[in-house]
Amino acid sequence: MDKAALASALGAPPVFGQSQFAFMRGNAFEARVKADGGAELLRLVRETLDPGAEPPERPHVPDLTAPGPEGRRTRTEQALREATAAGAWTLLDHPMLALDVAGSPALLEPDAVVVHPDGRWTVVEIKSFPVLDGSADPAKVGAAARQAAVYVLALEETAARLEPPPEVRHRILLVCPKDFSNLPTASAVDVRKQRAVTARQLARLTRVEDIAGTLPDGVCFSPDLPAEELTAAVEAVPATYAPECLSACELAFHCRARARAAGAVTALGRSVRAELGGLSTVDDVLAAARGEAGDPDDPAVAALRRAARLRAQALAAADREGAAPCP
Repeated sequence: MDKAALASALGAPPVFGQSQFAFMRGNAFEARVKADGGAELLRLVRETLDPGAEPPERPHVPDLTAPGPEGRRTRTEQALREATAAGAWTLLDHPMLALDVAGSPALLEPDAVVVHPDGRWTVVEIKSFPVLDGSADPAKVGAAARQAAVYVLALEETAARLEPPPEVRHRILLVCPKDFSNLPTASAVDVRKQRAVTARQLARLTRVEDIAGTLPDGVCFSPDLPAEELTAAVEAVPATYAPECLSACELAFHCRARARAAGAVTALGRSVRAELGGLSTVDDVLAAARGEAGDPDDPAVAALRRAARLRAQALAAADREGAAPCP
């Protein structure tokens, strides 16, 4: 399903994404890193991760073009098999990998994968955020590590189909601009923790066929359907909106509008939702604060009523002093 097209058909198109300037800058930096057949990139890989290996004098950069994403995935697997058997430095530029997500294959495209002379595989992430005085933004490095961990899992699935299966390194190479220049610098990032967390999350996901089994017969998510029919189809799939969805899901704006219309407290954030216990709507929260509903022994209800009393006292004091009342 094209979620972006689906969201647009629902009248809530996604607006998140990288700015055009940042996109162009990132592409220009990546092109510089991979110039001359990836000579600079492979030099960084050897110096950072494999200093004992022979220098990559004549690296191989196989052609990965093929018809369609599935054709590219098959061509990538073939190139990995050939490079591992050849025992020479090989750079795969934008390979296509597949990862099983809840029983459905998700196609992934890392920046690069390097095959070492000893047959091991390394994921390379190229980012345009700078490394200033030897350090980079920890949040951005963490996001890059989580992204690379997904690629490592996908590579491991590919490696498992080879005999014998080659080793997929859990130390990836992160390449960034150095200081305020456009010169690349590299560092090794251990993604074992991120890989383990991602693997556990994938193992707990509800499988696609199980979700499909709960849907009404004949449900369809085609963007060409009438708006009412399409909305009903989307509503057939349970979803819990949270503000964090805005940065990751194309349907976030649609779900936010539905959550606000229903008065769901999840629209205020997961932390607020957790603090409110069994109170799931804004109307329930306000009624509990006014003493019109809710169990007085419930800690969330008791805290709301105490907050309401303190607010009423503050408003009364401000009114007596002639100050502007709080909104």
